[in-house]
Amino acid sequence: MSLGGPFDFVKFLSWSVFVLLGGFSLALSISISNYAETTLLSKQEQFALLLAENLNHQIYRRFTLPTLIGYGYITLKNDEQYARLDQVVLSTIHSFHVMEVRVYDLVDRISYATNKDLVGKTEQAGEAVKNALEKGEKTYEIVKRSPPLLGFFFIQPKAGDVALKITYPLRAEQSLSNPSENPIIGILEITQDITEDYDTVLTFERLVVVSTFLGAALLFFVMLAVFRRADRMNAERIREKERLERQLHQQEKLAGMGRMVAGVAHEIRNPLGIIQSSAELLLKKASKENDRSALILKAIYDEAKRLGRIVGDFLDYARPKKPRLDPVNLSLVLDQLVFFLERECAEHGVEVAKDYTPEIFVAGDKDLLYRAFYNIVSNAIQALTGSNRPGRIQITGRVQDQVAQFSFADNGPGFDAQSRDQALDPFFTTKDSGTGLGLAIVANIVESHGGRLAITDHPGGGARVEVALPAMTPSPAAQINAN
Repeated sequence: MSLGGPFDFVKFLSWSVFVLLGGFSLALSISISNYAETTLLSKQEQFALLLAENLNHQIYRRFTLPTLIGYGYITLKNDEQYARLDQVVLSTIHSFHVMEVRVYDLVDRISYATNKDLVGKTEQAGEAVKNALEKGEKTYEIVKRSPPLLGFFFIQPKAGDVALKITYPLRAEQSLSNPSENPIIGILEITQDITEDYDTVLTFERLVVVSTFLGAALLFFVMLAVFRRADRMNAERIREKERLERQLHQQEKLAGMGRMVAGVAHEIRNPLGIIQSSAELLLKKASKENDRSALILKAIYDEAKRLGRIVGDFLDYARPKKPRLDPVNLSLVLDQLVFFLERECAEHGVEVAKDYTPEIFVAGDKDLLYRAFYNIVSNAIQALTGSNRPGRIQITGRVQDQVAQFSFADNGPGFDAQSRDQALDPFFTTKDSGTGLGLAIVANIVESHGGRLAITDHPGGGARVEVALPAMTPSPAAQINAN
């Protein structure tokens, strides 16, 4: 995992916390499960011990004593004696889920078994039987047919899969007060099926493990979602900060450039005005006298006039006019603008569609707002000039949440990604001729009115310029003056 991003370390930390929390939860669940299993086994051992003691008592009272009194000796080779012992054992272990009972004699030979085929066999006794013979100790052993992990995750245990085997010294009950005086007469081995109880504990263990793991996973995903949201917010803040820094640097650079341009333009404006007025006078005189120099004078006059407009744009950008804040009906301003440009639109085959309410009022400078909208529509007409298909400009306007929103969309070639990002930069232009100050001046005018300007792509193709200005509700008298 790369640690290069601002929140990558936090992500790494969240994964580490997930691993630690998951490991701790798993260890805790296993501990709880083991405790539950140990508690179950402890109770099962107590039940098995009670069963073994009861069986010892029943064998001695109902078989050993009556057989010694009746026969004088005990030999299980005698079918009658074996049948009597078998009846005592089966009646005692009835309904206790006992799988098998064995009785070993003092030489490790099976003298009785519920499975009669085992009777008389040797070498069947384990260490537990030997310890019971030598030390008189009882022993418990869990017998499982399937591996523990395999049973935990995959296999549903069946009857007989888990058993508890108790090896218990079979004693003669000569003294109930002192068990040490009761001699060992054999070894009792009982195998009891505890699969049902073990399955209950196994289900509990699964529930504990799964719930703790899901809890840890849920906590991790919540943390991850929070970190991702924080990462996105931080990335947005970084992008916004970078944008503001670029804008600040650009403004500082343009402020210096603007001061220089303003000084140069001011110095050029006066002699340029003299050249223009002089050329105009000479042109009128030459036109009356049909002088051949009229064409040259007209070129001088036109170029001087064009340079005057460029100088005016430079001065307007470098020294923006502070707007008046009068009630302005922008719907009326747009109507006047469309009417003024109607002839130019007809010459270039451009249709203008209007879709705005009759009265949209803002507080602003009517002349500046007219100029801003004029530049936007004029740029759209120029973009549509020379197009092989009919040009169309859609002007929409409405008031929503106290904001006057206007959209100017055309079906021209639009902007590419780089041009769209630089369209509002001063001196940037995609035209062969032009100063690149048109949209920059529009942006200055809109921002000076507390609004915002955005350039996007139109879904149907072309470009879309969006203008948002604070709306107002004028008094009736101001409304009449604005109209």
